[in-house]
Amino acid sequence: MVHASRDVGGRRIGLGEHIFIIAEIGINHNGSVEIAKALIDGACAAGVDAVKFQKRSPEKCVPREFWRLERETPWGRMSYIDYRRRMEFGEKEFKEIDNYCKYKGVLWFASCWDEDSVAFMESFDPPCYKISSASVTDEPLLSAVRSTQRPIFISTGMSTLPEIDKAVEIVGRSRLLIAHSTSIYPCPPIDANLRVIHSLATLYPECPIGYSGHEVGIMLSYAAVALGATFIERHITLDRSMWGSDQSASLNLSELNSLVGAIRELEGAFGDGIKTVYPGELVQIKKLRRVYLSSRN
Repeated sequence: MVHASRDVGGRRIGLGEHIFIIAEIGINHNGSVEIAKALIDGACAAGVDAVKFQKRSPEKCVPREFWRLERETPWGRMSYIDYRRRMEFGEKEFKEIDNYCKYKGVLWFASCWDEDSVAFMESFDPPCYKISSASVTDEPLLSAVRSTQRPIFISTGMSTLPEIDKAVEIVGRSRLLIAHSTSIYPCPPIDANLRVIHSLATLYPECPIGYSGHEVGIMLSYAAVALGATFIERHITLDRSMWGSDQSASLNLSELNSLVGAIRELEGAFGDGIKTVYPGELVQIKKLRRVYLSSRN
């Protein structure tokens, strides 16, 4: 069996390694650096390996027919394009985030939704990139991310196997990590289909396989680890009742802390696969075993 692994920011990801845990802040900061910092603080306190943001050029990512549609927002009624601009961090905000993550000692990177955003993020020397499920079929974006020659996480929600195959062909396998995902927010457990983790590991043995979850709670993320996920990504929020489409499918910081702690316990429980009798069992042998088998060569 191929045990693929990748180096991301000095951390190895693969079977037999510590589970790489990504706290996705995404756009749950609602355009506020202070909220972003509070989420970084909570993620670091929980012990995650990385935090992730999203980066878009609104003019390139919002279809023109939606630009002038008005909607209610936390900042009043405004056009959809102005709302998307209001939500985006620019150079000033990301410089502050970059400095803060370095101060906190945590990796950070982003899902880029267009080629200009990839060029923008390159100035921060990210350890890797993420291709969101929505971008699996975006060939120009896939090519732009591949050209950076950095490790690439790719989520596979809302994607067919032929679409995933084509994306893998474009970005290549040598630096790729693949996440099983279902793009429903929040995702009902019946639609999680966690056995796809095994299917992806069979189809792409050269690539570490992980799980990007959008369900409520943390049980399915535990199960994903038990099924062989080498990395876990979950959205995080200060409060699920906050404004934003991703908030309801996010973990609050208390849940994130529980998730990280449980995953670390699971790592210890996996062991090395070699059957042995532990010192703590010797007392039970003396107390409970009536007949001993003779030793055989």
